[in-house]
Amino acid sequence: MAGTRRGTRRGRCAALLTTAVAVALAAGCTAGPGAKDDARSPKQERSPKQERSHSAAPAAGPVLAVKVDNVRAARPQTGLEAADVVYAEPVEAGLSRLMAIYATGLPEAVGPVRSARESDLELLGQFDRPVLAFSGAQSKLLPLIDEAPVRAEPPGEDSGAYVRHEDRRAPHNLYLRPGRLLQEPSGAAALTTGFTYGKAPAGGRAESSHTVRYPSASFTFTWSGSRDRWLVAMDGTPARTADGGRLAPATVVVQHVTVRESAFRDFRGSNSPYVESVGSGRAEVLRDGQSYDATWKRGAAAEGTSFTAEDGTPLNFAEGQVWVVFTGDA
Repeated sequence: MAGTRRGTRRGRCAALLTTAVAVALAAGCTAGPGAKDDARSPKQERSPKQERSHSAAPAAGPVLAVKVDNVRAARPQTGLEAADVVYAEPVEAGLSRLMAIYATGLPEAVGPVRSARESDLELLGQFDRPVLAFSGAQSKLLPLIDEAPVRAEPPGEDSGAYVRHEDRRAPHNLYLRPGRLLQEPSGAAALTTGFTYGKAPAGGRAESSHTVRYPSASFTFTWSGSRDRWLVAMDGTPARTADGGRLAPATVVVQHVTVRESAFRDFRGSNSPYVESVGSGRAEVLRDGQSYDATWKRGAAAEGTSFTAEDGTPLNFAEGQVWVVFTGDA
């Protein structure tokens, strides 16, 4: 991957996931899936391939991708502050869902975990056989997950990687213990995203706040000069960590993509949006209190996404966590 990551950032992220959160998950949760895994997928079917994956011993190596719930009942989420990259995507009913990517370290817990979507498989194609942690999927999608170059890890009665938090109602109470799936991911070199990090380019314009709206959800990023970070608000409310801090990425990418209907519907009959992450288009990159117009390009699912400035040079991101918000106004 072009550019390097600051090694000390992982230590700071791990510190934010407090002992209190870990204790609460251990004491206030029950093992196993326990309750219906996803309101949008009434049947949790698992293939022989997925059964075998649960019997494998944890091993270091691949990137971990976790599908994270993002409705109000799911907040505050756990473990998002420790992710290297957080993707925000539109889902049914105009709502949003998150995918957290862990490449340089693992938190004690991540969640609430929710279901996968078809376009997740295209997005994850840029990584080298990532581990995909998710809770449920539309039954006709499961064969596509089996065929995809991912190690699928849904919950099951034989998996000790998931627990139910008794203080929340299902389906917003399922949490992943990443250490039960991986010892450690392989590090920044596993991030084949095409991102580059370094000095800010010229040509930015001052921007104190930026909002992205979905039909039934919104993300607002407000620059904090004292923290050198963008403070996240979701649906008009400050987004907090499990210990009361603020979610605060160093770089925010607003990526304008084509969002079309997929071949799948949820149990209510609503079509699942498909986010086309392969192609090209425009983007805004927010860093250091500035906004930069950019062009994004991804030639194939196995390739990363590059972001270039107006002069055609790579547009560097600030060192630290990156949020990528997909929006359909391409």
